[in-house]
Amino acid sequence: MSQPPNRAATSLVARYRDILQLRFTPAFAGLPRHALNVVSPASAVRRLVKVLGYTGLRLVGNIFRPVPQPEPLAGRVWLYVLSQNNYDALHFLRAHRPDAAMVAGQSKQIGRYNGQVGRLSLRGKLLYYWQFPVVFWGLWRQHGSLAWRFFDLIYNAIGYYEEYRRALRRYRPRAVVFANDHNDDARAMLLACQAEGVPTAYIQHASVSTIFPPLGFDLNLLEGQDALDKYRQCGPVAGQVQLVGMPKADAFVGQRNTNPVVRRVAIATNILDPTEGIAAAVQHLSAQFPELQFTLRPHPNDQRDFAQLLRPYPRVQLSDARRENVFAFLAAHDALVAADTSTHLEATLLNLASIYYRFGSTGGSFDYYGYAAHGLVDYAPALPDIDALLTRYQQGKPADLYLKAGYYNATLGTPHEGHSQQLALAVLDQWLSS
Repeated sequence: MSQPPNRAATSLVARYRDILQLRFTPAFAGLPRHALNVVSPASAVRRLVKVLGYTGLRLVGNIFRPVPQPEPLAGRVWLYVLSQNNYDALHFLRAHRPDAAMVAGQSKQIGRYNGQVGRLSLRGKLLYYWQFPVVFWGLWRQHGSLAWRFFDLIYNAIGYYEEYRRALRRYRPRAVVFANDHNDDARAMLLACQAEGVPTAYIQHASVSTIFPPLGFDLNLLEGQDALDKYRQCGPVAGQVQLVGMPKADAFVGQRNTNPVVRRVAIATNILDPTEGIAAAVQHLSAQFPELQFTLRPHPNDQRDFAQLLRPYPRVQLSDARRENVFAFLAAHDALVAADTSTHLEATLLNLASIYYRFGSTGGSFDYYGYAAHGLVDYAPALPDIDALLTRYQQGKPADLYLKAGYYNATLGTPHEGHSQQLALAVLDQWLSS
């Protein structure tokens, strides 16, 4: 006779299936090999080494590492951040509300804001690693070899939920505001809040994808109809939804590019873009357009040596995304060449001519954000197509390119344009008071 299912084990596996939702999508498993290796090495031996390093440096290291608290956390509105971009997206709330506090996991890297973020202790994560065999076996039964391929990511996720529940019980925040809804630790914090009865809000900080988890927050402040339509494809939308535009763009709405022609071209890359494809594009464009100024801007989390890559091309400048705000960077350019990045939307809002080019990449999802499909950007299948587009924009760049972004930014062309922060704050204040 078969044994009845272990309800506790089933609940445990279901929880981690939710936390790791993005890791078991075909789109994630289909990322280009070089990009996937950054997150999870292809070699099982290297994954094991990564797990051992994580155990020693992060788990054991957290026991001896201090837990900085630049400001009190008890009873406050937590602004939970995972990155420098998250911090930038939520900082306007911190400036507005004296009861708000930036928080992150104990060892999370927040770029230039590391010292300005309160930390939640993760010292107790070690106590929960007895769960790993149970979770791994349960996910193996559901996803087969993918569980083995990503066993390091499963291992890393263990204990976040329990430690965050403990932190929530200790500090009892009034609410937790998120800028990320799909990373493992953000999912764990969301589930912990739901278990502890702590209200949650989400402020979209970048374009979203249909492979994201369903919206599960009490309040969802989205940029525009595009985000809402995509989230509806992800699953049922829980909680209140308000379309508030792009708060982080408010300060730059008055800096729209009015140059009638293109003279300065930005090249934005992310960790998915192959190095050889980036180098080929830089070489080609700098040779074809000696009269144009080019600037390469890698993703802030990209650890490749781009200074070395640009050494043969002294006229091509390099932007440090860890130090320079993306809107300030774009404001100094007339056009953008990039693959799958939400920088396309930000560029269009500033009236740059934006060109979608994949740097020779054959992996990952084509037109991940749907920008080309919806006509937000020009699509260049090959380098000669970029040549044709840039040549055309050298002769004349329309002054109304930004109007293409209306589907993505709900405040564009309305009285709220340039005032998305005020709109978001009004909605959030009313929600918190209720």
